[in-house]
Amino acid sequence: MRIRLVSVFIVMLACSAAALAQDAPPSPPAGQSGMGSGGAYGQRGGRGMGMGMMGRAVTGTVTEVAADHYTVKTYEGETYTIHFSANTRIMQQQAGQGGMGMGAGRGMGMRRGANPPQQIKPEDIKVGDAVAAMGEVDASARSVGAAVLMRLDPERARQMQQMQANYGKTWLMGRVTVIDGVKVTLHGMMDNADHAFVADENTTFRERRNPITLADIHTGDMVRAEGALKDGVFTATTVNVMPTPPAGRVPRNAPPQ
Repeated sequence: MRIRLVSVFIVMLACSAAALAQDAPPSPPAGQSGMGSGGAYGQRGGRGMGMGMMGRAVTGTVTEVAADHYTVKTYEGETYTIHFSANTRIMQQQAGQGGMGMGAGRGMGMRRGANPPQQIKPEDIKVGDAVAAMGEVDASARSVGAAVLMRLDPERARQMQQMQANYGKTWLMGRVTVIDGVKVTLHGMMDNADHAFVADENTTFRERRNPITLADIHTGDMVRAEGALKDGVFTATTVNVMPTPPAGRVPRNAPPQ
């Protein structure tokens, strides 16, 4: 079963909140796999987006509130149970908060001037709220043992939905798997599926703020492409290589060793 994830800036925002936690994450509900070796939820169960310590995430609208869980309807129409405990870090994304973002050519990180999320109580989350839950996802049981639960600012939630809807239409992001002439295939980090884009004479390429060319992109690079579908083919207008190179790769334009 496919689980679409929250937009990247929401996931990263939740991760930054999780880093503030002093307690260990809660034990997963019965029937779910156990704790990871590092004391955080493991990466088993559900497809989602495994990003090391980041875990996996489910987002949607709260339809029911209980003493130890919320029922959430995802933006894909599925119903998930979000389990929480006293150790779950429950946060509120502030209105207008910049949060975690992904600037062109800069990769992912905390935007300057962004206000950190505020900690809230479980009872502060109400029916109708948009939330993102990160932790141990059990796709077959449609449940999440939440290590971090983020109540989203309504405007950010709307942007997130729009961003998800536009994935593959106006933007792509993933790890490059094949380069065939001007066609680049990547494994999408938002849906764990393969996508392709083509470059033309109007496509610009950058790594951080440095201009590069298509020849400078290699398999294994993490890239973000922006563009549009033309006759069913995604044509990129800008392609940005994410700043963290794969293991063993030296960033281009790095000073000599």
